[in-house]
Amino acid sequence: MPSSPSFLPASFGELRRPGVLRQDALASLVVFLVALPLCVGVAVASGVPAELGLITGIVGGLVVGFLPGSALQVSGPAAGLTVLVFEAVQEFGLAMLGAIVLLTGVLQIALGLLRCGRWFRAISVSVVQGMLAGIGLVLLFGQLYTMAGQDQPRSGPDKILGIPGLVADVARDSAASTSAAVGLGTVAVLVLWPRLPAAARLVPAPLAAVALATAAVAGLGLDVANVTVRGLVDAVQPPGLGHLADLGGVAVLGTVLAFTLIASAESLFSAAAVDRMHDGPRTHYDKELVAQGVGNTVCGVLGALPMTAVIVRSSANVRAGARTSLSRILHGAWLLLFAVLLPAAIGIIPLAALAGVLVHAGCKLIPVKEIGPLARGHRGEALVLGVTAIAIVMTNMFEGVVLGLVLAVAKSAWETSHVQVDVRELTGGRLVVTLAGNATFLRLPRIVETLEALPKDRPIELDLTGARHLDHACQTTLENWAERHNDAGTEPVRVIPGPAERALAGPQGSPLP
Repeated sequence: MPSSPSFLPASFGELRRPGVLRQDALASLVVFLVALPLCVGVAVASGVPAELGLITGIVGGLVVGFLPGSALQVSGPAAGLTVLVFEAVQEFGLAMLGAIVLLTGVLQIALGLLRCGRWFRAISVSVVQGMLAGIGLVLLFGQLYTMAGQDQPRSGPDKILGIPGLVADVARDSAASTSAAVGLGTVAVLVLWPRLPAAARLVPAPLAAVALATAAVAGLGLDVANVTVRGLVDAVQPPGLGHLADLGGVAVLGTVLAFTLIASAESLFSAAAVDRMHDGPRTHYDKELVAQGVGNTVCGVLGALPMTAVIVRSSANVRAGARTSLSRILHGAWLLLFAVLLPAAIGIIPLAALAGVLVHAGCKLIPVKEIGPLARGHRGEALVLGVTAIAIVMTNMFEGVVLGLVLAVAKSAWETSHVQVDVRELTGGRLVVTLAGNATFLRLPRIVETLEALPKDRPIELDLTGARHLDHACQTTLENWAERHNDAGTEPVRVIPGPAERALAGPQGSPLP
């Protein structure tokens, strides 16, 4: 039998095996049912029309699904980008969103072609966990307002400080309390659903929670705000030439970089997690980065939300028994059919129910179970996680992630620059100073304090044979100290250089100039 056409994913060869086609078709329905409420909910939480979330999910299936990279992970709008998209729409307007997503996609394609995919795996896990925790906190506090039918404040601190007032409004306003009850009921269903019998759990929890909330609102005649429906075609807003020209602004470029960094990192970390869940082909990270870039480029042209690979939908795909990329392609087809044939069904969904789904998603983004063991075993990593999360809440996504990365690099530099300074006295009064480890500028205060405390009237020997690394700052400091010591009229400092310090002295044991 001839091999699959070259434009199809390599995993499609599995479709020739008995039962695989049926298995993938069933898995695609499961993924569709999981993706539907999340696509709509992420769009509404991002401050854009609900249809734009569906468009991104459709592109994630029908475009990215055909591309090589990861065979089983599913792409679409993600809760992890909700906060950043909301901020971008508030600052630059909805019409500018397409241009930002378009440039994000182009950058991802370039990074993939330059084989930078593997470098995203080098990002500190603590930074990623801190990023997700920060997103989860902002999402949690922000969607609490939507659950109560209130407008949420723009900044993270205002969201938190406004919670007491929100609680008071819910207590005295019947409309707010009704909306909040619908949202809290949705959260309760999501929490309790995994504990139900296996037969009930065949229906995905997000779909069940939203469906039950919608039925309750309709059956009881509750006055709760629903999703606004515009139609799939009317929601498409391709960026114009003026919007593309505005991409040169510093603020816009900062947002594009944040989109690129977070979307790429989340997609590739999701790929690594999905690879651990199945025995099929492993992810090719550079190809996956290109695939995500192509998807975001198409989403940008359509003016839709940015996409990432999403672990919730991807894990549902694997657990449902998917074997090839056909499952994620078909899930995009089901989303398209739903958006075209049943658009009015979106308009009966209560906003409070979608807010409840995202409150639950925000809580799951906070790595509560990992924080305790991390703090006990790796306090530095726990500090990076906490600072990153708090910085995102207090400032914004981009600045918080950058601060986390800087702190992670500084922590690593500090931990790797271990140096031991020992002073011992030999017969005849000679002092031997032994420097061992990695001597960098971070450890200069300790080194300088030890050297300057040495007596000026004694011969000194500086033993560097145990120094694995000596940076320029330390080398210069040692030279200056030796010169000052020699100027005091004592015997010249003698140096025994190590392999990394041959430039500091000539032949072994020769004095410094």
